[in-house]
Amino acid sequence: MPCPLPFPNTRRATLPPLALLGLSALLFAGCSDKAARQTKPAPLPVQVAVAEIRTVPRTLELIGSVQPLRTVAVKSQIDGVVAAIHFREGDEVRPGDLLITLDRRPFENALNIARADLAIAQAEAARAAADADRYTSLDQQAAVSKEQFAQLLTRAATTRTQVLAREAAVANAELQLGYTGIRAPIGVRTGELRFHEGALVKANDAGNSLVTINQLAPIAVAFAVPESSLDAVRAAAAAEVANVSVRNRGGNALTLTGALAFIDNAVDPATGTILLKAELPNADHALWPGRFVDVTLQLGADSGLVVVPAAAVQQGQQGPQVFVVQADRTVALRPVVVARTTGEIAVLARGVQPGDTVVLEGQFRLMPGARVEPRPTAPSAPAAP
Repeated sequence: MPCPLPFPNTRRATLPPLALLGLSALLFAGCSDKAARQTKPAPLPVQVAVAEIRTVPRTLELIGSVQPLRTVAVKSQIDGVVAAIHFREGDEVRPGDLLITLDRRPFENALNIARADLAIAQAEAARAAADADRYTSLDQQAAVSKEQFAQLLTRAATTRTQVLAREAAVANAELQLGYTGIRAPIGVRTGELRFHEGALVKANDAGNSLVTINQLAPIAVAFAVPESSLDAVRAAAAAEVANVSVRNRGGNALTLTGALAFIDNAVDPATGTILLKAELPNADHALWPGRFVDVTLQLGADSGLVVVPAAAVQQGQQGPQVFVVQADRTVALRPVVVARTTGEIAVLARGVQPGDTVVLEGQFRLMPGARVEPRPTAPSAPAAP
């Protein structure tokens, strides 16, 4: 757009040539200064944060699966017919609670027979013992033959043995009768009931259980770590700092914490990993067997590390980089070395000094040397020690 003249063009003026030349130079300089002022870019607003020194935990981010701490496939120890069910599927039961009753009548009859046999054996033993005692005095008087006396002693010993056998039979019959009441061995949550009233069940049926019960509180989470991390895991476990955080992947994204409870005794050569398990309280049953969860295994902490928000680190053609705000509010692009990323923070081994101001948002609009208007963000939560 041409620069306007400082006087109206409705009236023609006559000036000497030298005056016109000087006036033109002044007008050109004034237009150039105004254009320069109009094209100078305004500072770009950007979110910034300050690089800090922190203590940062050493962690492994893994995928785990929830497992019951204990699981029992409940089976009958005797053949019998289901007479009664004393729980509903999914009920919480305590140790010793009666779950299922089998028909007791055949086993009550067997116990009565065993008791009758015991009574007969006891009577025979008592009579044999009395005969042996009576003939002992006669033997001393030589009133009976040695052979007859020996037979009496043998009969007394045999009947005593028969009493012991009948007592064992009674105890076994009582045990079999007790097996008609199937009880919960642990405090658990019941699963699907596979047999109902009137069903015939077999003793220790390998293919079928009456019901499977799982202990949900506390609960276990199984996960695998690379064999390269085994030494660090063992050292953390020995120092009792191997803590585990588990985050549920469902809508209820609850985080629970527990302790490392198990390190397998061998590395799986097929996968190059080793199995670990953690135990967590799970009082509200937030974790459910069979679900996958996000696992954070903490192996200690390192102090004196330079950290910035992970959002400040961009991936450039030459590798990781950050924009640093300089004293004159222009930005410089610096390559950095990222030691590791933990949560929302990046640990930098090189490239940024404590106190440097880095750009968090708006990097795509920046070029080295661009002027910016820094807008600090709220301080991020410190990393857990």
